[in-house]
Amino acid sequence: MSFLVDEAYLPAILTVGPMADEAFARLCAEHPDLNLELSAHGELIIMPQTFTWTGARNNEISAQLRNWARQDKRGVAFDSSTGWLLPNTARRSPDAAWVLKPRIKDLDPTAFSRYWPICPNFVIELRSPTDRIRVLRDKMEEWLANGAQLAWLIDAEARTVEIYRPGFEAETRSAANSVAGEGPMEGFVLDLVPVWDPLAD
Repeated sequence: MSFLVDEAYLPAILTVGPMADEAFARLCAEHPDLNLELSAHGELIIMPQTFTWTGARNNEISAQLRNWARQDKRGVAFDSSTGWLLPNTARRSPDAAWVLKPRIKDLDPTAFSRYWPICPNFVIELRSPTDRIRVLRDKMEEWLANGAQLAWLIDAEARTVEIYRPGFEAETRSAANSVAGEGPMEGFVLDLVPVWDPLAD
């Protein structure tokens, strides 16, 4: 499927209908300069490449989560290039994610060469300058509705973290230097100082 969308109009949404894993993977490969997601309603969500400063911030988040996961050993961390097939049929990609190892071991072996049909236990979304906050908040609720046990929405420009937990209203923390995990993420502490400012010593 080929299409052309002027960058000035991104992010954009196109209605394409349901799509198999192979078709969606081909579409992503055809447009390597874009970040694509597919909603449960068959809407193709087209996002521009991450701005450079956002990339540095996201790399810091992913690195901290990966390092903790290696030490903790209960789960596996994933970066922003990872796609997930959610129970509601959406294909989503958070900026960072973590999944308990027993859930991975329970997957059908054929799933390993596709988008895994599970929702991560924990996700982090980092707001970029092109992201609409309402759309991101809806996405956070979608993560919870599909099984995430904890989700963080980080807005580095505003220096806020919105914490999402199943069954509770989102909690907003401002100007914190760190945020601590809970539930399955007990023991994980994200140092926010290098996320707020990647040039910080």
